[in-house]
Amino acid sequence: MQIAVLGAGSMGHGIAQVSAMAGHDVVLRDIEAEFVEDGLEGIRENLQGGVDRDKLSEDEMEAALERIEGTTDLAEAVDDADLVVEAVPEDMDLKQEVFAEIEDAASEDTVIASNTSSLSVTEMASALEHPERAVGLHFFNPPHIMDLVEIVIAEQTDERTEAFAVDYVRGLEKEDVVVRDTAGFATSRLGLALGLEAIRMVEQGVASPADIDEGMEIGYGHPMGPLELTDHVGLDVRLHIAEHLREELGERFKPPQSLRRKVRAGNLGKKTGEGYYVWEDGERVGMSGEWGGEE
Repeated sequence: MQIAVLGAGSMGHGIAQVSAMAGHDVVLRDIEAEFVEDGLEGIRENLQGGVDRDKLSEDEMEAALERIEGTTDLAEAVDDADLVVEAVPEDMDLKQEVFAEIEDAASEDTVIASNTSSLSVTEMASALEHPERAVGLHFFNPPHIMDLVEIVIAEQTDERTEAFAVDYVRGLEKEDVVVRDTAGFATSRLGLALGLEAIRMVEQGVASPADIDEGMEIGYGHPMGPLELTDHVGLDVRLHIAEHLREELGERFKPPQSLRRKVRAGNLGKKTGEGYYVWEDGERVGMSGEWGGEE
């Protein structure tokens, strides 16, 4: 199958990687050549890490890399695609614009998917002349490690598109959950509720970020606590989703003030070196703020 992924950031290049590893031919597209090359380099590093940990062979790595090419030309990327997955920033106007551009350049049978974590796929699909081909494919970060993909069925999605999406996800050897299009879907809605409450607990001095996270990891079997996960996702991303869900679902999703303050200060989590934790070279080395210092 021919797949195009639009957006070469962490989610986009991860989706391209897992698709190529499943045997699909992939075109990774972004608006600048530098972004494309950064995405391809991210894939190389991920695959090499898999080789170093004996998760795959050198031959498997090379075969996957040979199935991926990069471009800045959207029309070229989607021309022969059976599936196009957009992984552009979480902005509805931008996503609708990209959906319309995909439809103009792709064949009439191409399935058009969004990797959005919270925005309405139904609203995105309204930008299409044939919205029945639209579906949400919410991968989790990082896509090459996380097993779940949330398949979001828009109001317009037809049975063929839903079946196609399920087959694609299972072909990646990932687990699928199928949900109807609603604010935050299932996973973002529940995950955000837990994350926001953990932030409020830190504000109130209930416990340190590390102790809250450890409690959820050991007590409830979470692979990562809600505050460390917030740092991985990005505090700006969490704030954006919270504001969207507050608008759609009410005050229970009101963002805590400490989250707003950190975002205003540019402390966005792992990607900037500080969020609820302090990060160096991608590793957690301490806690931020009043809980600061070594853990």
